[in-house]
Amino acid sequence: MALIETFRRQGDFLFRYRSYLPIILVVAGISQYIYMHWENEYVYNPYYLMACFAISLLGLAIRVITIGYTPKNTSGRNTKEQVADTVNTSGMYSLVRHPLYLGNFFMWLGLALVTRSFWFVSFFLMIFWLYYERIMYAEEFFLRDKFGTVYLNWANSVPSFVPRRFNWRSPGLYFSLRNVVKREAIGLFKLVLLFFVFQYLHELLTNNWNYLQLSRWGKFWFVFFIVTGVFYLTIRTLRKKTKLLDVEGR
Repeated sequence: MALIETFRRQGDFLFRYRSYLPIILVVAGISQYIYMHWENEYVYNPYYLMACFAISLLGLAIRVITIGYTPKNTSGRNTKEQVADTVNTSGMYSLVRHPLYLGNFFMWLGLALVTRSFWFVSFFLMIFWLYYERIMYAEEFFLRDKFGTVYLNWANSVPSFVPRRFNWRSPGLYFSLRNVVKREAIGLFKLVLLFFVFQYLHELLTNNWNYLQLSRWGKFWFVFFIVTGVFYLTIRTLRKKTKLLDVEGR
């Protein structure tokens, strides 16, 4: 089989199962985090944890800006097959061709940095690059076949992942906060959950596994997790039981 077809088939496969990559990285990251605590190699700093969270929030912000301006049947969380009714060329898509994956990168980079392990961060960068390179290849293959020169003209002027210059093109749609909340509330919840897990593991590993004893920062992350969890469950209920968050054309 030609290499171009191999890359496309690998990309399609990884696209369908891309939801499982975070699970692998989380398990590996937590294992490294626990190991470094046991070996007394981990230097805990609550402000460093907050800085890592800020990096992850940057990634979420990129996703929010992207999702807020995109029309229906583009930039979705679908996993079964590639879907695109149009080629997005404005908003974040005027800066990079894959802004959602750029957002994912920063979200997961923040979590990887929590481990304070050079080797784990290097492992994360390698896996992310190999994994998403194939997915981006498959997506672009699909878009080229479906939209032809329209896609190629845009792709030739916009970098795939790293912005070269700020050449923002205003979207034709208004920013939809409801669409963002509907689609990205789960991302915020998972992010806060994982940072709370790291904080809580630190508390357990340094307090002889006293699971009821929390420091000031432990309480902060616990409350933050509960508040975010209530918010997410509320949004999830509204999505399933009402049409309050539905936006026409989004």
